[in-house]
Amino acid sequence: MRSYHLTSGGGLDGLSIREHEDPVPGPGQVLVAVRATSLSFRELLVLRGEYVLPVKPDVVPISDGAGEVVAVGPGVRSARAGDRVMGTLFPSWQDGPFAARHLPQLGGSLDGMLTELAVLGEDALVPVPSHLSFEEAATLPCAAVTAWNALTGDGVGLRPGQTLVVQGSGGVSLFALAFAKTLGARVIATTSSPDKAARLAELGADEVIDYRSTPDWPGQVIELTGGRGADRVVDVAGLLERSLRAVTLGGHVACVGFVSESAPPVDPRVLFASGATVRAVAVGSRAQFVAMNRAIEVNRLRPVVDRVFPFDAAADAYRHYASGQAFGKVIIRL
Repeated sequence: MRSYHLTSGGGLDGLSIREHEDPVPGPGQVLVAVRATSLSFRELLVLRGEYVLPVKPDVVPISDGAGEVVAVGPGVRSARAGDRVMGTLFPSWQDGPFAARHLPQLGGSLDGMLTELAVLGEDALVPVPSHLSFEEAATLPCAAVTAWNALTGDGVGLRPGQTLVVQGSGGVSLFALAFAKTLGARVIATTSSPDKAARLAELGADEVIDYRSTPDWPGQVIELTGGRGADRVVDVAGLLERSLRAVTLGGHVACVGFVSESAPPVDPRVLFASGATVRAVAVGSRAQFVAMNRAIEVNRLRPVVDRVFPFDAAADAYRHYASGQAFGKVIIRL
């Protein structure tokens, strides 16, 4: 089999492909023929040496992938050859709150999915929704689960008639938009161009704010909500003070990441005045993944795919994703 390897911080020059003996699954393990993987911002951080969690040397990169079970090890009961499956990003996080023992993650401290054959624990597998292709399913483990957790994982959840703000057109924001519309919410999206604004509207955004022409987008959110503010904001940029200005009193801000090495500090007076809950969201558990898949299957949701690259052109996929030109998920097909 062939696998890609990299050392975090080495950039694309350090991405190499090598041949290995086919692995054999041990007790409780499953051998998966990977059919597709997808890129997320997390993968750029790993590549640049900026990821917040440990990354082992010479790691097989990429957390997100889908494939077909080709063999099972002794004692495996929940999987069999032919099953279409995805791997969970944090394999040991089955349910409940996140804890330090769940830190090992695919494509970081554990080998990931940019390989022709992957060995995964049976507890780390989730079935692919029946209507999705392998390429579509490969987009779910990081961005989609993060979006689902951001909207539902606080014990209250986004409710019909409430207003959600999503930022930009990355994977988390597009999944959050789709889930919010399914949950009956109103969605205000921010973006950087008229073309992207039109596409966001086509995907169901009720209002779209171009933050280049309207730098005070929180003020526009307040205006669009009749002075009340949004019930929830999914903050993918790390600009928490702006999100706090856009949210209603006692609202909820899900902080799912940041796009720059530094961000403006948050004025505690703004936080206090908002009365908002700010929750850091680190993907989600296997139980949340399964619940999300039920919603995807019942509502026949499909991810937004920007472009599919062949396995031998993985470096080109990284370059395209890093360019910031993608609208939707970038996939590598095996």
